Amino acid sequence: MYRILFVTVLIVILSSCQNKQITLKDEQIAQLKSQVVHLEKTNSNLLDRMTDLSIINKAGAESIKTSLENISNQYNFIESLTEKMQSKDSINMQLVMNLKRSLSDINDEDITVEVRGGIVHVSIADRLLFNSGSSKINNAADRVLAKIAKVINDHYELEVLVEGHTDNVPVELNCVKDNWDLSVQRATAVVRALQVDYGVNPERLVAAGRSEYYPKADNETTIGRAKNRRTEIVIQPRLDQFFDLLEKTPSLD
Repeated sequence: MYRILFVTVLIVILSSCQNKQITLKDEQIAQLKSQVVHLEKTNSNLLDRMTDLSIINKAGAESIKTSLENISNQYNFIESLTEKMQSKDSINMQLVMNLKRSLSDINDEDITVEVRGGIVHVSIADRLLFNSGSSKINNAADRVLAKIAKVINDHYELEVLVEGHTDNVPVELNCVKDNWDLSVQRATAVVRALQVDYGVNPERLVAAGRSEYYPKADNETTIGRAKNRRTEIVIQPRLDQFFDLLEKTPSLD
């Protein structure tokens, strides 16, 4: 009888221990499940962050690529502009040499050739072209204008501005109202001669009068006034080509 009781008690104890082990295992399984859920959430967050970083890096890479392309375009533009400036300087040097060679037999005091502001200026004393107070070209002007016209025609891509200049002595003539009028009439007379007598394309020619307001020397002396009475032939690049070049400037935006 005692043996039966002992066996019964033993079975109860073993059953209790087994139940405790099952409960412990259930708790461990629950904890593991909770850890798995936490890891899954962490993994999902990491994947989301990696996706965001991928998008950010892709956008950043595209932005850098665009910036580099714009910088490259700017560099190419500057290179092109530098080449054009060097070409212009080379043309100016050649132009000055040709003009000076062509006009070498004329007194240096009556005609000068120089580059100012990147543009070639030919300054001609009025006595080589006109009689005093007159806007009619004299016979002596032929040897000067013919030589200048030949050089101009050799450089057909350049524009020609003819400026009339006077001293500050008022003009008292029936056919001329004032120094403004005289300077414009003289410029027009030279432009007309270049077109009609020497075959310069009129589309390249511009006539302008500057009166007494752009003096080359002091008007207080006889020598100074003689220097101020002049016609300047300005040979320059076409402005429309220059503006076209500016419009093609690439942006860094």
